[in-house]
Amino acid sequence: MSGQTYGSADFVQSLARGLAVIRAFDAENPRLSSSEVARRAGIPRAAAGRFLRTLETLGYVRGDGKLYALTPRVLELGFSYLSALSLPEIVQPHLEALSHRLDESVSAAVLDGADIVYIERCRAPGPREIDLNLHVGSRLPAYCTSMGKVLLAFLPPRERNELLDGVALTRRGPNTITAKRRLLKELERVRQTRLAVNNEELAYGLRSIAVPVWSQTGDVVAAINIAVHRSLVSMDELLEDLAPALVSTASEISARIGFNGVAHGVH
Repeated sequence: MSGQTYGSADFVQSLARGLAVIRAFDAENPRLSSSEVARRAGIPRAAAGRFLRTLETLGYVRGDGKLYALTPRVLELGFSYLSALSLPEIVQPHLEALSHRLDESVSAAVLDGADIVYIERCRAPGPREIDLNLHVGSRLPAYCTSMGKVLLAFLPPRERNELLDGVALTRRGPNTITAKRRLLKELERVRQTRLAVNNEELAYGLRSIAVPVWSQTGDVVAAINIAVHRSLVSMDELLEDLAPALVSTASEISARIGFNGVAHGVH
């Protein structure tokens, strides 16, 4: 927070609470009562009610008297960030081409704290689509996603350790890594191979692979992935048949950004 603390005279508590109300909603909790919002945001119910009614008046929330839900207008809050980043515009045609070629769902994400934020998503048509209700702006814990593993792996070690110290490694799928030491070992493997695998760590039946997208300065600025259902694609098929196309697409995107792999020792 730019060096400001909760006790600082420059800290606006009402703004922080309003943002907490917005963050109370997610893919698993798209509709909430005022009491549920209060609990998830950690604020009094009366305050939650006032914030919800204000957001409803401004068009960011809609309610039926009992339950509230975010409206598409909340995307405006992140539009300036995404536009300035320019990554979505660069990534989008490459992901569309990859999705059409492989007939699989592909996505791109950036790291925001301990979460990944989706900046682009191209869904596979028909039954191959994975029903996780993900879209541009969706957030997921980084530690149990393939794109998150990539983005964590290329953080400076001290920053990565400090970030993970504040994360509860809770079980999300049958194979979620819940021990920090094991996760750090996995992230080191990802850093060495430049490819992350998620085998039912986020959700039952979900498999994915992810690779880094590099900036002109040689930093990892995003990750892209292919997500499949285990009933349709085996791990061998994912790694042997689909991974080369994903790596190639990441190289194309990185080159568009201005990355020179030879100059930075990345081949």
